Amino acid sequence: MSERQKILSHIRAALSVPAPRPGSHGSDHPSPSKRNPGRTVQRWLPTGGESFAEHVEHFRARSADLKTDFRLFNTSAEVEATLAKIAIDEKWQRIATHDDLARITLPALPMLTTSRGYDVNELETCDAGITACDALIAQTGSIIVTSRDSGGRALSVLPPHHVVLARRDQLVRDLSVGLEHVQKKYAPKYPSMISIVTGPSRTGDIERILVLGAHGPKKLTVLCW
Repeated sequence: MSERQKILSHIRAALSVPAPRPGSHGSDHPSPSKRNPGRTVQRWLPTGGESFAEHVEHFRARSADLKTDFRLFNTSAEVEATLAKIAIDEKWQRIATHDDLARITLPALPMLTTSRGYDVNELETCDAGITACDALIAQTGSIIVTSRDSGGRALSVLPPHHVVLARRDQLVRDLSVGLEHVQKKYAPKYPSMISIVTGPSRTGDIERILVLGAHGPKKLTVLCW
């Protein structure tokens, strides 16, 4: 028997044995529920908590795991002071943003605004992209951004530091609640881009070494008030 025939015989033998159902061999994962499969999937994911304090606790924990810098404030003035300090500490020379950031004074630096016409090459040279968001997801530490509420498609991707400005009422329990917010806000005319950002850009393809900034921003900061 050739090696090819041996491999094919092993495959045929394996296919003749039915695969065990999830949960039938000591796993903590529950078997799929025909009655409410959505709840089954949620049980496999980390909890997001019920109260706002629990949302903050879980989002902070997930952010630490993902290397996202998450900071919670009481006033917009504290956010502005923190932005100014980050700009000094990181020696920002130019920033990019959009027109829809409410009630926040940005650092007094040369600024590219994506709400008007702009050069993509110039956007890529900015030190930071500062955007709003649609929701923060406590369950996974993710951020929902859209082309309509976050300055287009490129602003959250091209600059090396993505800074997200969020309100407390945007911090929700899990992804299903976040997507419900998006649906209520935009349906039936959805933005051309809806993205779920979970930590800075990363890859571990080469020798399992984690590299940040592989395909996008190497830093992600969330300032919430």
